[in-house]
This record gives sequence, structure tokens and C-alpha cells, in this order.
Amino acid sequence: MNWFDLVDAVGNPVAGFGSLIETAGVPFPGEALLLGASGWAAARHQSVLLVILIGFAGATAGADIGYLVGYKGGRPFVERFGSFFRIRPEHIARSELFFARHGDRAILAGRFVLGMRTWGSMLAGMSRMPFWRFQLLSAIGGLAWAVVIGVAGYLVGSNLALLQAIIRGIGLGGLIVLAMIAVILLVAQHLAASRPR
Repeated sequence: MNWFDLVDAVGNPVAGFGSLIETAGVPFPGEALLLGASGWAAARHQSVLLVILIGFAGATAGADIGYLVGYKGGRPFVERFGSFFRIRPEHIARSELFFARHGDRAILAGRFVLGMRTWGSMLAGMSRMPFWRFQLLSAIGGLAWAVVIGVAGYLVGSNLALLQAIIRGIGLGGLIVLAMIAVILLVAQHLAASRPR
């Protein structure tokens, strides 16, 4: 079996499992795996629909696990578990306040926010959100996330020749400038988010 066949065989399951791990409450690059799997599907002329469905299934199952962990373990477990990832009790307290005000929207839109994608389900369980409501919102948000990430990866994978031409056109200096702008924007966003309100 060559490498291409191996990636064809395990790429989608690995992306689905990565989505499951990330949404169950463990920081993990599930989104990057789904993006890579959909880009690979485009490059290999495979169906992106399968990638999206596997990502959706993994994200939904992982969110259910995270919800149950938060529901059964409560805040003491989440604080103990979070300490492994340097999440302090005050971070959890702020998240609880945010979740109390914006719980439904947090579950829907949280799929697209790093951190919320990982911890949102546990917070929903911890706050005793009714499971049927959580399940509905989680499924809608998970499907939207899987479609957006899947289509984005597929578009990138379908346009590799164009991207290579753009990179050649702007050269190494242009890439460095773009990378610096991206870093400045990320640092500014981080500083704005960490500023006391």
C-alpha cells in the first residue's frame, strides 16, 4: 500500500476522531484535520460530502461526551481537568457568566471560536442546560461548522495550482509581510480579549 492509499483509507476517520476529541473537551487540532481531509478530498477528486458528514458526526458525538462530563463532574471536575491545560478557576468563572447570558448562542456559534469549541459543551453540562436543547443547538452548530470548514478545505484543495502561482507571484518577501500582518492581528485580538471590562 502506498502513502496515497493509506491517507485515502484513514484520512476521513482520523478527521472525524480529531473533531470528536476536540469537542469532547481536549485541546486538539480537530479543525485543522477536517480542513486537511477536505483539501485532500479535493486533490484526489473524492466527495467532500463524506468528509463533512464524518466531521459533523465526530463533532456532535464529542460535544455529547463533553456535555456529559460537565453534567456529571460539575465545576470541581472541570477545574481539576482544566488545570492540566493551565485554565484557572477565574477563567472558568468568567466563562460561566458568559454562558449564563449567551448559552444558546455560545453553543451555536462556539464551534467557530477556539476554546469555545473545546470547552462549550462542558460548560453547557455544568450549567445544566436541558440536554434536548443542547443536542439541537449542538447539531445545528456542528453541521454549519463541518460545512464551512469542509467547503473551505475543498476550495483550497481544488485551487492548489492557483495558490502556488500566487505564492510565486508575491515571492518570499510578500509571504513574510502577510505573515507579519496576520501575527499583528492575532496579537491585537488577544490583547483586546484579555483587557478587563
